[in-house]
Amino acid sequence: MAISQVRQYGDPALRMRAAEVEKFDGELRTLAERMTALMHEADGIGLAATQLGILRRLFVCSLDDEDTAIVNPVLAKTGTEMGTDEEGCLSLPDVRVTVERPVAVTLEGRGLDGEPLILVLEGFSARVVQHELDHLEGTLIIDRTDPESRREALRVLRPRLALQR
Repeated sequence: MAISQVRQYGDPALRMRAAEVEKFDGELRTLAERMTALMHEADGIGLAATQLGILRRLFVCSLDDEDTAIVNPVLAKTGTEMGTDEEGCLSLPDVRVTVERPVAVTLEGRGLDGEPLILVLEGFSARVVQHELDHLEGTLIIDRTDPESRREALRVLRPRLALQR
């Protein structure tokens, strides 16, 4: 996989909800390995399958310098404390916006072999998995920021969108 395969703002796949993964097999493992390699090649910290146009509920991320693949993730619990920080996205180049999210979350899902996973996360790691989970729902960081930041981000993205056509 090449960095050029990461779908960019304006691609319809980025706005679609991904389907549950039903088969836990070598193909899924290979996809996750390729996604992880691409994530590192692009200097990212997370990558959702939808960012490659693959509408399956899978994302990879680097949590505390450990690569993790999470299949069929759901937010089981969110803390009440909210935190605001700047986020970027491989699908929205040159855009960074402020996003408010719960500081602590419990994420449930499955590993690549289908085994249940429960991750209790705080701070930056919690932010990363929420960002990637948003991708699987068709939600982008510009949907979660304030109106002025969204307008500014769209000013950056629209000229690129015109070049893609």
